[in-house]
Amino acid sequence: MLVLGLTGSIGMGKTTTAAMFAALGVPVYSADAAVHALYAGRAAPLIEAAFPGTVKKGTVDRAALSQRVVGDRAALSRLEALVHPLVREEETAFLDQAKAAGAPVVLLDIPLLFETGAEARVDRVVVVSAPADIQRARVLDREGMSPQRLDAILARQMPDAEKRRRADHVIDTGNGIGEARRQVEALVEALTGSVRSPSGPSRI
Repeated sequence: MLVLGLTGSIGMGKTTTAAMFAALGVPVYSADAAVHALYAGRAAPLIEAAFPGTVKKGTVDRAALSQRVVGDRAALSRLEALVHPLVREEETAFLDQAKAAGAPVVLLDIPLLFETGAEARVDRVVVVSAPADIQRARVLDREGMSPQRLDAILARQMPDAEKRRRADHVIDTGNGIGEARRQVEALVEALTGSVRSPSGPSRI
């Protein structure tokens, strides 16, 4: 089973791209979705114990939690120590299930894949990218977003150029959904073929 790691900076179209892989029958694990589920489940009491008042009606209040940890490196480290092992457990369960089902290729959607060293857990890295002006326009169109906030987010992420350099495959979303879908379809076809043949796919 070939394990792909999908990543990309904010506004690059990663979520849409992950959905394209899923539509082609590739099992997809979303780290963000896992965190959301954990915040409404077994992580909630652990977080409430560490950060009292951040859980409401059994679910983590993300805004309240953010106020407690943003800008506080020690608090953020405590939160990560609670949540990351649970997310890894969910990831492992997903991989075990996909392997048992005989899936030739699976996708791990991990936003901070390079930043957290998660590339060591995958066979190949797929980076979703777009020109910087398109990226900024997409993100600034989101409700509540500002240029200052975007710059702060980008400062915490590895530069797009470095992600592209380290990628095994790049999906360029700058030319629209149709072109991005074509790239994903070509990549899935190549990788599925590479599972059956030792020759392996070529970079697209």
